[in-house]
Amino acid sequence: MRIEQTSRNVKRAAVLVSCMMFLIFTIASGSLRAQEKEIKDQDIITAIEIELWDDPAVASNPIDVEANDGIVILSGTSNNILAKERAEKIAEATVGVRSVVNRIVVQPATPRSNSELRGAVRGALLADPATESYEVQIKVNNGVVTLMGTVDSWQEKQLCETVVKGVKGVQDVKNKINVDIKIHRSDNEIKQEVEERLMNDVRVDDALIHVDVKDEEVILSGIVGSAQEKAQARIDAWVGGVDNVKTDDLEVQWWARDKMRRTELYESRTDEEIKEAIKDAFVYDPRVYSFNVDVNVTKGTVALSGVVDNLEAKMAAERDANNTVGVRYVRNNIKVRPKIVPPDQELENRVSSAFLENPYIDRFDLIVSASNGVIYLSGQVNTSWEKTLAENVAEGVRGTVAVVNNVKYEHEWVWKPDWQLRKDVKDQLWWSPFVDSDDINVSVNNGIVTLSGKTDTYTERQTAEDNAYQGGAKEVVNNLRVSHPYHSPYDHRMFNAPYYYGP
Repeated sequence: MRIEQTSRNVKRAAVLVSCMMFLIFTIASGSLRAQEKEIKDQDIITAIEIELWDDPAVASNPIDVEANDGIVILSGTSNNILAKERAEKIAEATVGVRSVVNRIVVQPATPRSNSELRGAVRGALLADPATESYEVQIKVNNGVVTLMGTVDSWQEKQLCETVVKGVKGVQDVKNKINVDIKIHRSDNEIKQEVEERLMNDVRVDDALIHVDVKDEEVILSGIVGSAQEKAQARIDAWVGGVDNVKTDDLEVQWWARDKMRRTELYESRTDEEIKEAIKDAFVYDPRVYSFNVDVNVTKGTVALSGVVDNLEAKMAAERDANNTVGVRYVRNNIKVRPKIVPPDQELENRVSSAFLENPYIDRFDLIVSASNGVIYLSGQVNTSWEKTLAENVAEGVRGTVAVVNNVKYEHEWVWKPDWQLRKDVKDQLWWSPFVDSDDINVSVNNGIVTLSGKTDTYTERQTAEDNAYQGGAKEVVNNLRVSHPYHSPYDHRMFNAPYYYGP
């Protein structure tokens, strides 16, 4: 693993000193801000229920939401495990939520026998380009899948669980896979790398996070701005040599959506530091680490190149780059060259089978055709989210080189007066812990929402646009500019490039 040079440590020390001074001020001003606008439990419940109603991945009618001093309890039923997890993530991403207790029970519309479900789970693990080589044992009992075996990293263990949760009929997953820790590192070395991982992740503001390591156990304490940020910080802390991660002392305070730390970090980030951060992220991505992906950075613009044998690896590399602090734009020039390109008919069958196993799109009669590894999709779905999901499922099929998505959907816009739409969009922006709503201006004309102002990252810019649609926009004109030391008014063409921001 990379060991930071002395100059980086000096810079870090200077930043930490400023952060300590900022912490004193923030706690005082944050307490005042919290008193100024206290978030009531009923307001949190209302905000979450609105999000659940608007989210196409969740059937909100059978789900109940409770809150007690910022602790949210979800109960009720869902017909698949992905919807259960999606509801939890929506709650975690709501301002004022300190933690989420998920008691939703998964009740598939059509339960599958133990043998049928075991075969489907085994098939999913073998079909996935990353997990096909893992030696995982599977037990199934009434929809509950137990995974056993041994993998090389915590990330590989989590990937197996993610793949299994995407199989129709899975009600719960008990992940008992062992991680074979092949390296032993000093606590200080682990601490330095965890701090670097937190600092390099745009999804985490590490200004008020303290890292301690004792006997290969990472202990995170301090303050984060949302429950989802807390969960991401825990993920980042699983570096090589770590035996356990504790986050009990990492407190969620909604007012901690601080931007001073990130602004200073963006301004100090060099192209070489960005490049090294991206390559470090690849090390912990089981879809990418085994490939030799080249990274070049020029004034914050990242160019990825090299060769991988599956499309999922290419897309994962792009997501890793987009989630790295200091990145302003990503050009993904990675080539996909499968070891064996299956015959067209075989690849079509693989994609069609993957669609049938997905609990969201199995009901749609989508047409799949293949030509030399390129998948062409057509047909009709209900929402743009389902169209994107179909594309993502096809990308994950071994042998797929590219996907041309011609699936159609009908967007039904529900009319609102402009004043009401503006209020709803502004509410959406405020309730998002990933958007600084104070820096965003909202105007509405005949249902068309125009966003202007600035954001710190492209992720924040895209999230703001998503929030506008969730607020009921007929169309969104995104004129938000990304505040960045490399930004110039002539770069606006790059700002409108389409991005996929995955989990």
